[in-house]
Amino acid sequence: MAAKVEPFWIRKTLDQLDQEEWESLCDGCGLCCLQKLEDEDDNSVYYTRIACKLLDLKTCQCTDYPNRRDFVPDCIQLTPGKADEFKWLPPTCGYRLVSEGKDLPLWHPLVCGDRDAVHHERISQSGRMLAEGSVAEEDWEDHLIFRAG
Repeated sequence: MAAKVEPFWIRKTLDQLDQEEWESLCDGCGLCCLQKLEDEDDNSVYYTRIACKLLDLKTCQCTDYPNRRDFVPDCIQLTPGKADEFKWLPPTCGYRLVSEGKDLPLWHPLVCGDRDAVHHERISQSGRMLAEGSVAEEDWEDHLIFRAG
């Protein structure tokens, strides 16, 4: 009987992943592309339901991923070297989970094989987001959905 091989996200560290493995950790929820507000008193980060101007509101995919930083200069590039900064990512995020030594949830596409499971499980905000330009920045507080961390 052959020994069961652990999936790459269990047996490798983030630094050991190749580019394809790294990109596949993204579950496609789009939550990292929602606008966030930081509480100046305690540095807590709060997610709003207001999407980055490049995020497709239904699919939760960036409409110009390869060139996103040209259009959104403050778009954060996730890299293995920044894993200690992943606390602002949602607790369901594959990058955060792997950096914390945890397994991926059953609905993650790498586990279940279904890229739409993240939407069926309502992990994403698909169909519930607002376009960035549709809400004045001073009104973003009215659209908070959860606190990171």
